[in-house]
Amino acid sequence: MIDLLIPVLAAAGVGGLAILLLRPFVSGERKVAQRVSAVAGSRDPAQARNRDKERSKDKRRKQLQQVLSQLEEDQKKHKKKLDLQTRLQRAGLNIGKRQFYLLSLGAGAAGAVAAFIITFNVYLALGGAVVGALGFPRWLLNFLRRRREEKFLKDMADAIDIIVRGLRAGLPVSDAMQVIAREMPEPVGPEFLEVVEGQKIGIPIDQGFARMYERVPLKEVNFLAIVIAIQQKTGGNLAEALDNLSGVLRDRKKIKLKIKAMSQEAKSSAAIIGALPFVVMGAISVLNPDYLTPLWTTKLGNIMLIGSGIWMLTGVLVMRWMINMKI
Repeated sequence: MIDLLIPVLAAAGVGGLAILLLRPFVSGERKVAQRVSAVAGSRDPAQARNRDKERSKDKRRKQLQQVLSQLEEDQKKHKKKLDLQTRLQRAGLNIGKRQFYLLSLGAGAAGAVAAFIITFNVYLALGGAVVGALGFPRWLLNFLRRRREEKFLKDMADAIDIIVRGLRAGLPVSDAMQVIAREMPEPVGPEFLEVVEGQKIGIPIDQGFARMYERVPLKEVNFLAIVIAIQQKTGGNLAEALDNLSGVLRDRKKIKLKIKAMSQEAKSSAAIIGALPFVVMGAISVLNPDYLTPLWTTKLGNIMLIGSGIWMLTGVLVMRWMINMKI
C-alpha cells in the first residue's frame, strides 16, 4: 500500500511545483491579452462613442440627482404651516386678514339672526353664530381654492403649449410667458404675470415657478417648477420635457371627463336617494299635517330626527366618497 502511495504523492508534488512555476507566465499573458483588447477597443470609434455617451449619461444622471436633492431640501425648508394670507392667495381673494375677520364676524351675525328667526332658540342662535363665523368662511376658502385649481389645470396645458411653440420658434422662455400673461384668462394669466414681474426685479425664473407652486399647490405645477430648475442648472431639451407634460395633462383631462360621464348615473341615484326622505316628509305634511307633529313637539321625536339626520348625512358622505374618484 505504501509502495502505491509514494508514486502518487510524488506525481502530485511535481504537478503542484509546475503550476507554481508556470502561473506567473500564464497570468501575465492574460493581462497582456486584456490590455491589448482594451487598447484595440479604445481605437474603435464606435466603442469610443458608446463609452462617451455612457459617461455623459452617468454625469447628467448625477447632476439631476444633485439638483433634485437640492430642490427637495429647499421645499422642506420653505414648507411651513399655512397662514391665513397664503390661504387667501390660494383662494384668489385680494383681501387682507383684517377684511377676512370682519367678513367672518358679519357671517357669524347673519347666521345667529337667521337661526334665531327660524327657531326662536338662543342656543341654536349661538350655534348659528359659531358656524357662520368659523365654519362657513373656512369652507368658502377651500371651495374657492379647489375651483381656482380646477380652472388652472384646465388652461395649464394650453399655456405650456405656448411655451413649447415659442421655444421651437427660437423665442426665449420669458417672451412666451409674457404672451401667456397677456392672453390667458385668470388664474393662469395672473400667475405667469407674477413670474414675469419677478424676473424684472431680479428673481430667477426657477424661483418664480417655485413661488407659483406655493400659490397653486398642484403636482403639475411642482413638476413644471422642477423641469425649469433642472434646465436652468444642467441644460437639456426644455421644449421636449414641457411637450411631454402637456400631453400628460391632456390625457389626464380626457380620463377625468370619461370617469365623470361613467359615474353620472351613480351621482343621480345618490341625489334621488338623498332627496327622497325630504320629499316624502313634505308630501305627508301637506296631506296630513298632524301626522308628523310628534317629531317636532316631543323629546323622543327630536331624538329620532337627530338620529335620522346623522345617519342620512353618513350615507350621503359614504356615497360621495365612493363616487368621487381622484386621478
